[in-house]
Amino acid sequence: MIRLGVGLIGLGRLGRVYARDLSGRIPETRLVAVADPVGTLAQEVAAECDVTKHYVEPAALIDDPSVDAVVIVSPTHTHRDLVGATAGRRKPTFCEKPPALALDEVAAMQSAIAAAGVFFQMGFMRRFDAGYLAAKKQIDAGRIGTPLLFKATSRDPFRPSLEYANPKSSGGMLIDMGIHDFDLARWFMGDVRSVSAIGATIAYPELATVGDIDNAVASLVFATGKLGVVDLSRSGIYGYDISTEILGSEGTLKIGYLRETPVMLLTKNCVAHDTVPYFMERFRDAYTAQLQNFAQNVLQGRPAPITIEDGMEALRIGVAATRAQQTGSTITVAGVT
Repeated sequence: MIRLGVGLIGLGRLGRVYARDLSGRIPETRLVAVADPVGTLAQEVAAECDVTKHYVEPAALIDDPSVDAVVIVSPTHTHRDLVGATAGRRKPTFCEKPPALALDEVAAMQSAIAAAGVFFQMGFMRRFDAGYLAAKKQIDAGRIGTPLLFKATSRDPFRPSLEYANPKSSGGMLIDMGIHDFDLARWFMGDVRSVSAIGATIAYPELATVGDIDNAVASLVFATGKLGVVDLSRSGIYGYDISTEILGSEGTLKIGYLRETPVMLLTKNCVAHDTVPYFMERFRDAYTAQLQNFAQNVLQGRPAPITIEDGMEALRIGVAATRAQQTGSTITVAGVT
């Protein structure tokens, strides 16, 4: 089997998961180089994954002739420059969400990708989750008739660090958390026409010191006139709760689960089970599947299933929702530029 030589940029908590997958769980890939500004971390991960090359500067990895393709899992504010560099070297690229923090940055990425004619795939791992894939097939097959209402819930079990939550680095909760649900909304229902939103800092007052919120609800109106609602929370203290429901004219699909281990305890006054700990456990297989799909697409010359344009439109909805929450107005998505 021909294997794709992959260079990985960014070795935080998700980057380390990707290093494990690319080096040992995906038969189509060889992890040939890693890069992180923390040199000791790059050296450590390289040793763990039996990778001979590790860099502090991403440019050195991108220029490495043994790197056939690049996977970017670095902080969002670095994505534009990194994608510009990989496009300049005409190296197929996978980039985690969000594509960038601002729409003009994504536009610059689009231009670089188009000018180079290089393969590019966005990372929205929920599209590769078994439940979401099955639901998409059911909808496309007409099993629930015409989708009428989209409902999504994303609840984290605890807040992120203040440094991470700062909108200057994360984009803010409605973008950083909501972008997954906004991408799913488009995937299942089509383009969004307008957004209204409410949000507040009601569970963790310290988040207000960096300008972020911890709970929000966004209402969507799709281009077809169908409806949607997304609720986000950083205070789901019982576990990592991700669920989606699509109400159709002839049925309903419910996606997601909360019980992690298939065991329930039943006593005289109690029925109990555990819960999903966090995103790395809930979407472990989806993360692997999307990277494998990326490698297969590059090796087989297939088009990317999730493009920079998908990233742009999901971000546009997130920006619209953020403006709606801040102003109390309904925002037309197409007008957000």
